[in-house]
Amino acid sequence: MTPSAASSGPDAPSLDFPAVTVAPGSTATTSLTVRNDSDIVEAYSLEVVGDCASWATVEPPRVSLYPGTSETVTIRLEPPRSPEIRAGDLPLGVRVLPAEHPDAVTVPETTVHIEEFHELRTELAPRRRRGWLRGRYRLAVRNQGNTPVQVGFTPGQAGEELAFTFNPAEPKLEPGEVVEVGLRVRTGKPVWFGSPAVWPFTLATAETGDRDGNQRDETADPPPLDAEFVQIPIFPKWLLAVLAALLALLLAWFTLVRPAVRSAAKEAANEVVQPRPTPAGEQGGNGQTPGNGSGGASASPDGQGTGTGSGAGGDGTSAGDGTAVGGGQQSSATIDLKTSGGTTEAGTYKVPEKSVFGVTDIVVANFQGDEGVMTISFGNRKITTIALETFRNQDYHWVTPIKIPANNTVTIEVTCTKPGTPATGRQAQGCHEVLNVSGVVSRTE
Repeated sequence: MTPSAASSGPDAPSLDFPAVTVAPGSTATTSLTVRNDSDIVEAYSLEVVGDCASWATVEPPRVSLYPGTSETVTIRLEPPRSPEIRAGDLPLGVRVLPAEHPDAVTVPETTVHIEEFHELRTELAPRRRRGWLRGRYRLAVRNQGNTPVQVGFTPGQAGEELAFTFNPAEPKLEPGEVVEVGLRVRTGKPVWFGSPAVWPFTLATAETGDRDGNQRDETADPPPLDAEFVQIPIFPKWLLAVLAALLALLLAWFTLVRPAVRSAAKEAANEVVQPRPTPAGEQGGNGQTPGNGSGGASASPDGQGTGTGSGAGGDGTSAGDGTAVGGGQQSSATIDLKTSGGTTEAGTYKVPEKSVFGVTDIVVANFQGDEGVMTISFGNRKITTIALETFRNQDYHWVTPIKIPANNTVTIEVTCTKPGTPATGRQAQGCHEVLNVSGVVSRTE
């Protein structure tokens, strides 16, 4: 049994297989000549053994030879293009087993050189990222070749708006290994308002350095990956619309609504402050109404009273000769009235003898928020009637004093419908009102 000359090396030893070179994914062949030097007819079974057995075959796998004859068989090598077939030298053996003399089995050997091949696969996730200033991506790189490699990354962008950072920057990968690389994309300045800015970019992955001093094959590099970073504005469009609407509402309030509200409030206050007309049956003893006598007065819309009389003594507000003597002095009196619920009570202040009380101001306090009716009278003259629930504090002022003669009274009469709730938070047992009356007290003699 002798080997034949192999196509891959004419100078190979005659007793062994010549070394053969094969690239993963392709096919290479060599041959072996089997000669029967025995004196009987012999059948030989041939089988590839060793690391190459899974992708190497013998054709034909069995031969029968007469004494002194020989036959050449072909060994076909078809290594797959896979990272599992590492580049380098592998032993190749063919076991030749005689059928009649199995103890004469022999295994001629040779060496198979596996060529290198390079292939990278990359995947970027996500392809589109949104953010204010930066975006993060994941780049998966797989070494599909059969030799260790070191890879680098080259980003591409039309302008210089983006900065790129890789971690790790140049990873090393064994055959079949997968590594995940973190990519951070950052912009130089923010977008404050308006529409989002879209920054497209590409990402190329390639082996770095030379391969054993040889120029690398750029065709083995994967195609560049396309991605984009969408830079969103700090203040979105809807926020600008909301701010504009709020500004418009503020302008409308100060220019249209607020003046109308103030005018309506002023008119409502005037209706409450203005005294009601006195019925004919409640005229003074001199046959004049309170609004027409010399001491009469009415409350103006701004709270200041204006007198309507000429100061004649027909209202009985002066001494016996109709004139007050002395300049008089400022004086005030307070009526503190408590009324049980569902009842009517009255409180009075009596003008001293030989005096005239010229009233210019009264202040009424309903600090509990009671409900009911209050009537204020000066002598026999009813000044006003007020619903308690319409106020907490109320005041009236007159420029021309309302004169109250001696021994006449300032009276408040309260009908308590429902006691209110003071600051303590507990409903009161009865109504409580306070009247303060101020003016000038003048002596009549």
